[in-house]
Amino acid sequence: MSPTATASASASAIIAQTSSGYHHLKIHGYSSLKGLPVGHRLSSCPFTVGGHLWRIDYYPNGDRQETAGHISVYLVLHDTVANHVTAQFRFGFEEPNKKRALFFLNNNNKAKPKPPPPTTPAHSFASQGTMGYAKFAHLGALENSKFLKNDSFTIRCDVVVIHRVRVEGAEKKEAPKFVKVPPPDLSRHLAGLLLAERGADVVFEAGGETFAAHRCVLAARSPVFSAELFGSMKEGCTADGSGSVVRVHDMEPQVFKALLCFLYTDSLPEMEKEEEDVMCQHLLVAADKYAMERMKLVCEDRLCKYINVNTVANILALAQLHSCAGLKSACLHFLTSPGNLRAAMDSDGFHHLTTTCPSLLKDLITMSAPN
Repeated sequence: MSPTATASASASAIIAQTSSGYHHLKIHGYSSLKGLPVGHRLSSCPFTVGGHLWRIDYYPNGDRQETAGHISVYLVLHDTVANHVTAQFRFGFEEPNKKRALFFLNNNNKAKPKPPPPTTPAHSFASQGTMGYAKFAHLGALENSKFLKNDSFTIRCDVVVIHRVRVEGAEKKEAPKFVKVPPPDLSRHLAGLLLAERGADVVFEAGGETFAAHRCVLAARSPVFSAELFGSMKEGCTADGSGSVVRVHDMEPQVFKALLCFLYTDSLPEMEKEEEDVMCQHLLVAADKYAMERMKLVCEDRLCKYINVNTVANILALAQLHSCAGLKSACLHFLTSPGNLRAAMDSDGFHHLTTTCPSLLKDLITMSAPN
């Protein structure tokens, strides 16, 4: 009798961890732009996919002599990165009112729409790296197509960023879960502690109002509070019948209350939309004062949404005075538009900017100078 044979089976998986997104670039005034010289480049606003900034470079009449008579489009990694970024992409036209991305043949004057191909093979992008299509569309084909309507059309660029690839074995089945662990709720408990003032051992006075708090929490969250409450600055506190009182100068009570909220919960309180920009400016100053870097970045991020011709001068001055590199870059990017720059220079805040931050004048003059 032959021995019994046994067989074993196993499996594994190669998994790509990715982030995806897309950007619409709408071209208005096609008939005017196509008259620009060969090699003339127009760029989209930067957009974010996979944690990196990207842009689309658009050439209305080809990027070089060999591609004249065509639209050239390129995806550019707008970031400065230490390591290359691996990404796939595809470009397509969106049919008006149907929101469906399509390509059409671009090797002759005939418009023949067809579904877009899959995304390109993965490319490695260095800082300012560029990939795309020198002959994306023949101008004659576009003009005979359904994509051009009212002298405008829309290009869609899909991007897939590949973060890393991992290999997983599957020899063992995942064990069933019998316990469901709820999300962390430490911030909720600390918020309750602040609200109830249980165990509070320090009182702050800001703008004539008092706030009870807990030394250990504040010291753990801010090195400035740590020095003020436990270190060499401790003698700056004064005592009254209710315990230690710390005077907070140059801060409105609602701002200090919001600061305490972030200290205990790691998030800002809900704000009225019409007051959020002003509050975030005050809170950015407070975060800088108390060396709370994450809160400072949260305020920077929110203020980026409020940059316009009326606010950009004040926000830029704030960014310069408090070393907010991201917020400063957002303001300068807004001012790269000559129209925005001219309007901002006519605003009330511009005089304040030139007197408080004269070093910014050099940047603004460089931006406004003709290339």
